[in-house]
Amino acid sequence: MREEYQVEEDRAEDRQMEIENRIRNLMWTVSGDYELDVKPDVEAFLKNKYIALYDAVKQGGFARYFQWNTFAMYVVKKIYCGAEESSLMRIAQLCVDAAVYPKISKERPGVIQIRRKAYDAMLEHDFYKMTQSFLGRVKLAILRRELGGDEQMEQRIREVAEEIRKLETAEDTMEIIRTADRIYNTVVDRGFEKKHGDLAHVLAVETEELAEAGWKDLLEEELADSVLEQMLEKVNSKVTSLEEILDRDEEKTKKSGKTIVVLDQEAIAKMNHYIQLNFGRSYLNDLEQKRLNFRLCRGAHADCSLYFTEGILASPVLVNAQYVNAKKQADRNRLLLHNSKSVVKRNIELMTDSLRRSLVRRTENEEIPADYGVIRPALLWKVGRTEPEKLFRKVVKQNHSEFVVDVLMDASGSQRDRQSRVALQAYIISEALSNVGIPHRVMSFCTFWDYTVMQRMREYDAPRKENQNILNYTTSSNNRDGLAIRAAADSLLAREEENRILIVLSDGRPNDVVVNRPGSRNPRPYCGEYAVSDTAKEVRKARNLGIFVLGVFAGEEKDLAAEKKIFGKDFAYIRDIRNFSAVVCRYLQKLLDW
Repeated sequence: MREEYQVEEDRAEDRQMEIENRIRNLMWTVSGDYELDVKPDVEAFLKNKYIALYDAVKQGGFARYFQWNTFAMYVVKKIYCGAEESSLMRIAQLCVDAAVYPKISKERPGVIQIRRKAYDAMLEHDFYKMTQSFLGRVKLAILRRELGGDEQMEQRIREVAEEIRKLETAEDTMEIIRTADRIYNTVVDRGFEKKHGDLAHVLAVETEELAEAGWKDLLEEELADSVLEQMLEKVNSKVTSLEEILDRDEEKTKKSGKTIVVLDQEAIAKMNHYIQLNFGRSYLNDLEQKRLNFRLCRGAHADCSLYFTEGILASPVLVNAQYVNAKKQADRNRLLLHNSKSVVKRNIELMTDSLRRSLVRRTENEEIPADYGVIRPALLWKVGRTEPEKLFRKVVKQNHSEFVVDVLMDASGSQRDRQSRVALQAYIISEALSNVGIPHRVMSFCTFWDYTVMQRMREYDAPRKENQNILNYTTSSNNRDGLAIRAAADSLLAREEENRILIVLSDGRPNDVVVNRPGSRNPRPYCGEYAVSDTAKEVRKARNLGIFVLGVFAGEEKDLAAEKKIFGKDFAYIRDIRNFSAVVCRYLQKLLDW
């Protein structure tokens, strides 16, 4: 009986994976973007496959023909400013459907049949629910019209349906945004602009303000990325769906408002559990963690916490969505290593040879003529016959001081597009340093809520096999560079080596949101000039304590000024992340030859 149950369970799992792959491949094919982060809705497929397939096609088409994140950002900002979520979502669904369908169906005629069957299913399953609201009746009218049914409808419904229909010729995302906004302000809340501001005011909302509205809800969910990224993905999934918005979402929206959430002790406990679920257990015990936080989380970081882990793949709490995503990214990193094996091997050899030559020069003893030391017998015949000459040789010992290196990599969401390349470059550096026997540590950092997560991929004196852990590098959330640099410098100062080197890979844009804990001082948002100045201060402090700090900039040219302010003259600008290991090698050579 138990074996039969296991077989059925395995079959169900295989079936679910098959459906997920089918939906995912459909979205990727339509969008043409195989890096599109897709979360297949298997439950919707099992309810009705045509609705699920059409939603998948539409999501892929929306990503291809329009800027889905721009539209999702508008929806999030509109809700933040006071819009009713369920009504805005219904409008957004209809607008996106109207704008995307003509483009997809022209390129892929098979979509026409899928859409008709999806519409038939919607009429069958949600007819009564659609008749209960004005926007539902608008949707009903659109479905019937597309299926060739009776177009008789109220004048007001006809006007809204026609305005939505005009989006069939839309060419850019702002057309969809303007239409959705206009319909909401005339149909749902005529006083919205007077109370909350016009479209320009909505779009001007700063991104740092947006995440705060969803903290308590997100504490109970196992989501993968930063709060804002999660919001955008959730919105995109809803607006490209035909599913009716659930009533519980409407109730939830009515209760929510534009407030700054202060977390209570229960929420804080959940936050800590959430961090463990999504970043893995800490390798420090509670007492060690508290001591470090007490000592390092001060000043601009007084209401923050450090969290040290070896990552969700090395120390998972359970196999959740974040674990699966991290595993997929690690597999992509390893695939790139496998496909670039010869190039990687060559780069490691070149870097190893360069560092080894510098180390040999540094440790070789030099003999020089002197007035004392070891006598030179071959010159004794000159005594009394020629001018006085140095008849001794003296052995001068070169600098035998030792080196230790810390490689600290920004693992925030801004690095997402180059995750595998960053991992590969860090692996090359680590392999070369292992070859020449220089102790080194490789860590990444990101910040989620008020936790700055320091992920250790290899420890200073770890065996060579730990270099493989670098390929577990993955990115998410925000970045509080100042606190991460402070934590890395603290570890370096505990080392006995005389020459301590810290290499920081970043994009020159420290950026973090703020969580208000009970009794906190409500600190300033960690972004812009404030964050740049704090990070620069931490770099200067580390240098004053005898640490060599190199900043490797891999961001956009517009952020160069901030990077220069942070790292001063000791920074390198790389337009291609593939130059990361070469730049680090040149810097280490310079220090070794000094």
